[in-house]
Amino acid sequence: MIKNKVYLKEIDWPSFGEADPIIYPSATELTERIEKCRQVMEERALTHLVVYGDREHFGNIMYLTHFDPRFEEALLLITKENDPLILVGNECVSHLSVSPLYNNGSLRYERYQPFSLLDQPRDESRSLAEILSEEGIDKESRIGCIGWKYYSRLEFEHHQHVIEIPSFIVDMLRSLSSYENVINVTDMLMAPSYGLKSFLSSFEIAHFEFVNVMASEGMKSLITNFKSDITDFDLAKEYRYTGYPLGCHIGMKSSGNQSIGLSSPVGALIEKGLPFSTGISYWGSNICRAGWVAESEHDLPEDAQDYVSNFAGPYFYACTKWLENLKIGTKGGVLRQLIDEHLPFEDFGVFLNPGHLIHYEEWLSSPIYPNSEEEIHSGMYMQVDIIPRSKKYSTSRMEDGVVIADSHLRNKVKEEYPEVYERCMKRRSFMIDVLGINLPEEVLPLSNIPSLVPPFFLNHKKVLSLKP
Repeated sequence: MIKNKVYLKEIDWPSFGEADPIIYPSATELTERIEKCRQVMEERALTHLVVYGDREHFGNIMYLTHFDPRFEEALLLITKENDPLILVGNECVSHLSVSPLYNNGSLRYERYQPFSLLDQPRDESRSLAEILSEEGIDKESRIGCIGWKYYSRLEFEHHQHVIEIPSFIVDMLRSLSSYENVINVTDMLMAPSYGLKSFLSSFEIAHFEFVNVMASEGMKSLITNFKSDITDFDLAKEYRYTGYPLGCHIGMKSSGNQSIGLSSPVGALIEKGLPFSTGISYWGSNICRAGWVAESEHDLPEDAQDYVSNFAGPYFYACTKWLENLKIGTKGGVLRQLIDEHLPFEDFGVFLNPGHLIHYEEWLSSPIYPNSEEEIHSGMYMQVDIIPRSKKYSTSRMEDGVVIADSHLRNKVKEEYPEVYERCMKRRSFMIDVLGINLPEEVLPLSNIPSLVPPFFLNHKKVLSLKP
């Protein structure tokens, strides 16, 4: 029985070290990303690529330029030959210097004031039609649009023409070219099997390790300093929030918001004997844990005192089997089936994809769904995001980020970022030697609390582990 394969093990939480900030890609790396886009443009017979971004949907423009719109929208235009052109509003002009491409003169810009906030100056911009026409968009053009979603025939019959970016942009493109020649190509960046963002570079691995360390050290601080009878506002201070941009709101569910999904702290009391869950997500990371405000099972409601043996333990075991099968070439459908078999829906309620890709966005896409033929490949950055739900037991969580890297990619990380590589190796050793997880050689754990799951937050040294 699964419940006999997991036990509570008392440990001192390990220290893997802090990570130095690795934030800015080189202009060369960004240029290579744009050149890869141009290769796909050639394959798809596109003359222009139009990439939209705003504060929420910044990930694709960020990937290509290392510029993120703040307060406003932005539009990146890529042609086959000219340097890319980015349109920004009034306030984002001063933010352009965050982009290494802009700083070395490889990113043109134009102030397009309709992207600015309401009632700000609007009298210094050319029209969108004039700008797009000057970039060569006409009746002969074939334009690919990148926003933040792409669609399939399951959703729309003519899915390639369904475009989610603002209609005034799409309408203008179609008026200058034609309806048929303006299509959704967001998949070229975001698709799990072939999207460019599903193939991390060594720099991206080092960068995402930095943000995972920052988030996981915050979670470690919160859990090791966990207290009841304080407010969730006070407990959230233990995250030691650094000021780095968040990928999503800080989540925390306690006595005052148990029935509100995705809730942030609300000033409620952390009460002993109640479920508790929380998560912190800096750009490119998301670290979540869930369990009970308790010292042991005796603090739980009587009907939930078998939480570890009947819920958290089987969940932990299923997650370890998922990790052990996270190998290059494994089909996503296999991972989905594994979770369905180990965690029956009627008992664990795992509804969303058990695992997905993450990038600057908390959710990029996922190769893991029923009957998926999409294979795990080197360069994928995977979120161990398997969410069970139960009216009796509430939930559990072991949510960290891991990268799948073949020997070539691992060697590049080792050569270019040796300290990052060394921390990944130490985390692997901990997961294998202390927790008993048979981790494939291609899995690089980025979190400083790798697979550490304390079911009772008032007794954090007792964590779930596989039996020897």
